[in-house]
Amino acid sequence: MGRIKVQNSPTIRRMPSYLHELLRIRLEGRSHISTTELAECMGIELIVVRKDIALTGIAGRRRIGYEVNELITYIKDYLGWSGRITATLLGVGALGSAILGYDEFPVYGVQIESVFDSDPEKIGKVIRGHEVYDIATIGQRLSYSPPDMAIICVPAVHAQEVAEQAVAVGIKYIWNFSNITLKVPSGVIVQREVIAGGLAMLTVKMKNDKAGIYQKIE
Repeated sequence: MGRIKVQNSPTIRRMPSYLHELLRIRLEGRSHISTTELAECMGIELIVVRKDIALTGIAGRRRIGYEVNELITYIKDYLGWSGRITATLLGVGALGSAILGYDEFPVYGVQIESVFDSDPEKIGKVIRGHEVYDIATIGQRLSYSPPDMAIICVPAVHAQEVAEQAVAVGIKYIWNFSNITLKVPSGVIVQREVIAGGLAMLTVKMKNDKAGIYQKIE
């Protein structure tokens, strides 16, 4: 049995923001940064930044802080973004097309290698540099060398079926953008993204602000 290691979800979600800030700072030609400076840039409490950065395992230097390139490397290692992550995109509607065109995936090491859909009008077309294959051919195309993960962007009514097709070809990791909880075998890991969840956070804050209610929501 593998080791069970508890990791903090908010910390994981903050790490990409640190990474983007560090990449911006590197473009400015700066070589070092302190946690105090990083906290000010990010608008996050210093103690939170210190705890987050400490989890990467990097050691800072007193009065000098962290070497920017080294900190970038440690954050990428922590997130599993140091290597190459192959992916297949299932569903190339409005959301799928937008994800396909997201130009920062290379920063994360993600490479979308194949795209599938069931719409006859899309099959065979090239969308954002990718030929769209018939989802019915996923087995013959991917079984011999399945990608690391599947990105599911199909309507909820089809998501379970598509997930089962992905699992059948040997894919163990699923990034699910369909508004449904998938049922998958033990050993398959699903990360569900609910776009309405982010909207809900904003509108609750907006409602409270208009009502003059101060309530900190993390």
